[in-house]
Amino acid sequence: MTFNIAVIRGDGIGPEIITEALRVLEAAGKSYGHTFLFSEVLAGGAAIDATGEPLPKETMDACRRSDSVLLGAVGGPKWEQLPADKRPERALLALREGLGLFANLRPALLYDALIDACPLKPELIQGGLDILIVRELIGDVYFGEKGRTETPMGEAGYDLMRYARGEVERIGRVAFEMARKRSGRVTSVDKANVLETSRVWRETMHALRGAYPDVEYADMFVDNAAMQLVRNPKQFDVIVTGNLFGDILSDEASMITGSIGMLPSASLSETTLGMYEPIHGSAPDIAGQNIANPLATILSAAMMLRYSFGLVAEADAVEQAVRETLDAGYRTVDIESPGTVRVSTREMGEQVVQRVK
Repeated sequence: MTFNIAVIRGDGIGPEIITEALRVLEAAGKSYGHTFLFSEVLAGGAAIDATGEPLPKETMDACRRSDSVLLGAVGGPKWEQLPADKRPERALLALREGLGLFANLRPALLYDALIDACPLKPELIQGGLDILIVRELIGDVYFGEKGRTETPMGEAGYDLMRYARGEVERIGRVAFEMARKRSGRVTSVDKANVLETSRVWRETMHALRGAYPDVEYADMFVDNAAMQLVRNPKQFDVIVTGNLFGDILSDEASMITGSIGMLPSASLSETTLGMYEPIHGSAPDIAGQNIANPLATILSAAMMLRYSFGLVAEADAVEQAVRETLDAGYRTVDIESPGTVRVSTREMGEQVVQRVK
């Protein structure tokens, strides 16, 4: 089979980590008889430097024509002084909205080989951790009406938080369907004791749960969820929540796994088109040094194989190759520990490539 992938290397360490993910995809293609065609396009700071816009029309058009999108990272201090609508991060929001990427899947998996890197007490993570955060991605305060106004206390900024029942039901169904393939538990996170938006969210989730009697369901306030993630993370299977809360909780969950450099993500539409990216940033302070961890990007490519292309065996092969590489003791600097072998970005990618079969 042949698949067309739009590739956005982005800024900072983006080009380095994307290179390794593409090498792994090519290895999987060679092993399983597939061809991946890569179309490189610009977004973020690199696009601003080249065109003056964070997301050129040509990039959006190329992404819409592709079977999927692989993204490195965008942003950096170089562009922080630009107006909000011209900053690199605007490209991410525009891609999500323009491609209809409403469902963000962020797995937080603690590998056995990285247990020592987890900051939690050993008894809290005994037997490992495997949490999936399902974050609604194109609603909430990030996409609501925003602006500034004058008040007796001076200038004030505002951002409107809103969710329609249809938006909540759509993301809720994704969470319930994912739970059916996992341990069968969904925790819906909101702030229904304070926010009217969350009351609509909770009412909609309660109406939806009846369609999934085989899935265990619970509600949890976001402040409690943040506490429970570090107090008793094993109670969670699938967490479903809104854009703002999901952004915060998924980053918290990433540190439970030992390093934000290990966590991939998938942003899905109602079609097979998706965008796949590591959840970490562009890390400009280490860009070009060949020390960044490429595993989150490689695992994002595995999610692409699974969710956009339906290539389950191929996705399993890439994920197993990552696991075997870690078990063999290879580490980039962010996850190294005594007794392990420090390797570069390129060397880590090569270790995974050799194990894809």
